This record gives sequence, C-alpha cells and structure tokens, in this order.
Amino acid sequence: MHTEAGLLDGRRAATHRATARDLADEYRAVTVDPGRLFIVDGPVCTSAGMTGALDPALAFVEADHGPEPARSVARFPVTYLQRPGNRSQVSMYVKDPAPDHRVLREVVRYVTAHPDGDLTTPALAARAGLSERHLSRLFLDQLGRSPARFVRAARTGAAARLLQGTTLAPASLARRCGFGSTGTLRQAFRDHCAISPSVYRLTLRRSAGLWRKASEGVRA
Repeated sequence: MHTEAGLLDGRRAATHRATARDLADEYRAVTVDPGRLFIVDGPVCTSAGMTGALDPALAFVEADHGPEPARSVARFPVTYLQRPGNRSQVSMYVKDPAPDHRVLREVVRYVTAHPDGDLTTPALAARAGLSERHLSRLFLDQLGRSPARFVRAARTGAAARLLQGTTLAPASLARRCGFGSTGTLRQAFRDHCAISPSVYRLTLRRSAGLWRKASEGVRA
C-alpha cells in the first residue's frame, strides 16, 4: 500500500528477501535493500516481515526512553535479542537448504561437523577434489556466499550453540569453534548479531529465567 501510494518513491526500503526482487522490479523509484531487517527513511519505516516489525518497534522505544526500557519490553514477547536494522535477515539457527551438488553437500557437512578444523578454501578444495575456483563458484551459485563467509557463519552458529548449552570460558569456546582468538570470535559474533558473546549468553540466561517463571505460574 505504501508503494502504490508513492510514499516510498525516492526512499530506501526493507522487505523480506524472498520478495525483494519483485518489489524492486515493480517499483523502480524505490531503493530496495534485501539485506536489512528494517530501515527508517524520513517518516517511513519498513521491515522484513512480521517478526521483523518487532525490531523497529523496540528501536523506537529505545530512542524515546533508553535501552533499559527497550530490553524490558523485549522480554514480554520473549524477544530475547533486540536486533539493529542493519543485521542480516538470515538467522544463525536456520540452516541453508542442502546444496544440490553432491560434493558440495559433503563439504557443508564436514564444515558443520568440524568447526575447529582446517576450513580454509584450499583445504576444503583439496578434500573435495576440486579446484579452489570451482569450489568457490559452487558456494556462490548454490549458497549465495563464498566458502570463507560460509565457514565464518558456521563457526559463529557453533559458538552460539555452545554459549547456550555450556559454561565454557571464551578462550575455550573460541578454540572449539575454530576461531584463532577470543577477539576474532567476538568480532564475528558482533558482525552477525550486533552483540558480544558474553551479552548473548547473559540474555539467554535471563530469557530462560523468565520462561521458567512463566511456566511455574501456568502450573500453579
């Protein structure tokens, strides 16, 4: 409706990545960014789907009242992470579809199962029996990213799972996930979800506590 009324003409807009191309093709006057969760351009805010609308709402609360009220509000709908608009629409917990190419499927399985291994592009290409160029092309064609970017995302996802299910210290966690240092882990985590690993773990614990209290209240 906003687009048909011309309210987005000359503005940047976010939408779900599945429909971004159609929106851009149909409304040439709109600059569609398929990688953003939400965009505020002047008086207009657009977001990537239904749950994506929670993120700008929380951002508005923070802008008007500060970060602590925003975090408090986020706890009620069990939205345990307040995400900035420039965060990727792809969740670290949502797996990519299995590649059609059999060899690439095996490479992906190996990366996922061995985040602490030698996952450089030359090493993966040698394991797959392919040239580095051919492997990189397969990754880009079927997964939409380079081998290095896929490996970094896989390692970050492994770190997220360990943060949730273990009490490993940051240095041990970084080694288990193939990061060379805690600084590298921290940067990868910030790039993906805009917060540090320690804040992520703390937020999960708080959410788990709220869930337990809610469950106890229901049982009572």
